[in-house]
Amino acid sequence: MLIILTCILLPLLVLWLIYRFPVLNKVGSIILVYIFGCALGLAGIIPDDEATHALQNSIVSVAVPFAIPLMLFSADIKSWTRLAPPFLKSMVGGLAACTLSVVIGFVMFGREDPQLYSSVGGMLSGKYTGGDVNIASVKTALGVDDKTYGVVSAYSMGLSAIYLFFVIVFGKKTLGLILPAFKDDREKVDIDLKIENHDSELFLGLFRRDNLKDLGKALLLTVIIIILGAGIAMLFPKEAFQSVFILSISLLSIIASINKRVRAIKRTFELGTFFILIFSVAVASQVSLKVLSEVDANLISFTAIVTFGSFLLHVLFSAIMRVDTDTTLTTSISLICSPPFVPVMGGLLHNKAVIGPGIAVGLFGYAIGTYFGFGLAKLLLWL
Repeated sequence: MLIILTCILLPLLVLWLIYRFPVLNKVGSIILVYIFGCALGLAGIIPDDEATHALQNSIVSVAVPFAIPLMLFSADIKSWTRLAPPFLKSMVGGLAACTLSVVIGFVMFGREDPQLYSSVGGMLSGKYTGGDVNIASVKTALGVDDKTYGVVSAYSMGLSAIYLFFVIVFGKKTLGLILPAFKDDREKVDIDLKIENHDSELFLGLFRRDNLKDLGKALLLTVIIIILGAGIAMLFPKEAFQSVFILSISLLSIIASINKRVRAIKRTFELGTFFILIFSVAVASQVSLKVLSEVDANLISFTAIVTFGSFLLHVLFSAIMRVDTDTTLTTSISLICSPPFVPVMGGLLHNKAVIGPGIAVGLFGYAIGTYFGFGLAKLLLWL
């Protein structure tokens, strides 16, 4: 009950603080929620045990399917054709960055145990292109033992949390010094006018009585899409359920957004953002120092090189190809953290135009992650 109340009440508290102290609006609700969530986890207020993590993951599993449709109902699909080229370049840059980072890490540490580090490199490349579904698939395909898999997963989770904290808190301003701004100026202006002050709007207007009817319609449509998406995913093998489910609800939501009446429903993006705040608390509060109690220096160094190297090289490749900041951040978080984190970045950037293409990049990663990781692991043994 403590976890559930925290995930619901902490976003409400943050929204009230933003309303009460407007200066906090410059920081943003997602950043504040993530900071508070990390603090609760690191301070030990949120228990660090399997039962708690299972509940947190359950909250994530509920919040994400609600957030994605609500944030896509107002999508402008026509704008995606203009966004496709930079997203394609950014995706290629992200995959190349991951590959090069794994190779660099393997050259540095893999000589002492080529079989182990090639397998670890394969698992990490699968994770950073397709998420946890693919790291588990690569683990099975390569025959990696459970202990190694558990250690690598724990290190990856901890380092990914640091990466996530950086891109959420500092990513936009830092990359803005290197990369060009989002190119579709007309689209961005339109977006900013609609949701520039969405943090205050959430508190002041989201739960007003005159909005409840429209939000009820949006939630009903979301539930229908979730049920249909789950039904479609159940037709596929169990290990493919998550990727097919995300793909299905995303596609159904995009189809729904074609209808003008759906796009005209007020506050759908803001309500989706509220579910993202719940999601952010559940994810951030899982951060703990427990994973650092027994550290394999070489293995965690290898994992760090792949985690942060993938991001830094991705930014470098984006700079070379002149890919904008919003596209690079959205693509990076989609590949490294998986598609459910894309709406987090879209809300943080105040740019809902990147959410649809960003999710598409992550779904492509779902599709190729297992093959990518397995193939790279085998190629590393030839070095």
